Amino acid sequence: MLNDCIFCKIIAGDIPSHKVYEDERLLAILDVFPTTRGHVLILPKAHARDFFDLPAETAAAILPVAQALAGRIRAAFQPDGLNVIQNNGAAAGQSVFHYHMHLIPRWEGDDAVRQGKPMTVTAEDLAEFAAMIQLKNIE
Repeated sequence: MLNDCIFCKIIAGDIPSHKVYEDERLLAILDVFPTTRGHVLILPKAHARDFFDLPAETAAAILPVAQALAGRIRAAFQPDGLNVIQNNGAAAGQSVFHYHMHLIPRWEGDDAVRQGKPMTVTAEDLAEFAAMIQLKNIE
């Protein structure tokens, strides 16, 4: 855990989050600055700065969780599409330097562009969204 890493603090429980999945390696939470409703972040519990720093075993564990959560997002929100995004380095748009993958539900004409203009959500909205896509285990 890095003391100045917000995701490490979330993983440690020092900062509250809306968890949608957790296992021994990974934590998936709702983004508190979502692009759209149901925007999920998948985080490795062990700090890795980016994709290049991510252990192969952790990388292998992420995809099945992402796929299962994408299915839950699709069932809950019925989006027209879904972005799976992972940025590496500031030049590529990474702003938190702890590896994370975004799952962003998309709708035709939603005009959702992540340029410092996240949608407005309340804690109640996030709790409702989390309940809609909660994943207990990978099947």
